[in-house]
Amino acid sequence: MRTMEFTTEQLDAFEIGQELSVTEYQLPTSYYYMIEHALGMSGNFKNAERLHTFTGRVVDKKKTEMFNIVVLEFDE
Repeated sequence: MRTMEFTTEQLDAFEIGQELSVTEYQLPTSYYYMIEHALGMSGNFKNAERLHTFTGRVVDKKKTEMFNIVVLEFDE
């Protein structure tokens, strides 16, 4: 299993256990992922760190001083 954090503005839009799809976007030297319908965005990842599956399950939600974070778990 692999977990990945996504920043979001709408923490209430997520439920623990909810299955979500993500879309991969390419930058010149890295990749990032967005939860479908622009609900959350990941950090940047190198080519070797790319996802192989694009459906994840919400396992945690947290609020920090700077960001709202939702954690997705992928079957990898």
